[in-house]
Amino acid sequence: MWKVARGQMSMAVEASKLSQFRAFEAGGYARGFKAIAGIDEVGRGPLAGPVVAAAVVLPRDFSHAEIKDSKMLSAKQREKLAPLIRQNAQGWGLGVVEAKEIDRINILQASLLAMVKAFSALEPPPDCLLIDGNQPIPARLFQECRALSGYLPYQKTIVKGDQLCLSIAAASIVAKVARDEMMVAFDEQFPEYGFAGHKGYGSAAHLQALRRYGPSPIHRKSFAPVRDLIEATRAE
Repeated sequence: MWKVARGQMSMAVEASKLSQFRAFEAGGYARGFKAIAGIDEVGRGPLAGPVVAAAVVLPRDFSHAEIKDSKMLSAKQREKLAPLIRQNAQGWGLGVVEAKEIDRINILQASLLAMVKAFSALEPPPDCLLIDGNQPIPARLFQECRALSGYLPYQKTIVKGDQLCLSIAAASIVAKVARDEMMVAFDEQFPEYGFAGHKGYGSAAHLQALRRYGPSPIHRKSFAPVRDLIEATRAE
């Protein structure tokens, strides 16, 4: 009897956790929104490569115990979950902003632009966005996107949203897997930098390659280690 009761208690706890993980979506639908998308971005910190955002609209009753913040999962776990999320989603989209644009407008604005691009890929566009972090998307970015024709959805920012909200966690996984695949492709173009391993982040091996070969076309020249190298080379 104890084993059964303990098992039932464990199932009840798990069900409660899954319900809490969908609380933001449930609250939005209770307020009358028709479609709610979770949005997250990856790649703000690397010295090279794009920043990538994903927007994911999950079915109202969808849950999956393995979906969580992408940073808490191994690469194999993310690669397993990403296609499952895409297949089950009512809609999903990616937004990519390359290194040159990051240098031009700064990484924060590039991240927000990537989110708008991901959102604009959804058809029909959701009327509610759950956004990881504390930065809402400026109205001007929606207005500048021709695909949206000035459409402005409701936005709710959620600090640590990838840990608290199912659809944001799902978006974090989709974005992370997509960006990793891009960096593996860049590794084939620029094998001397080892992008397949560090994905553009400032590892010791990456910094050593950067000093040896100089910046590649996908390096972010506005980021300190790359910028400092360029300035030092010019001063010689």
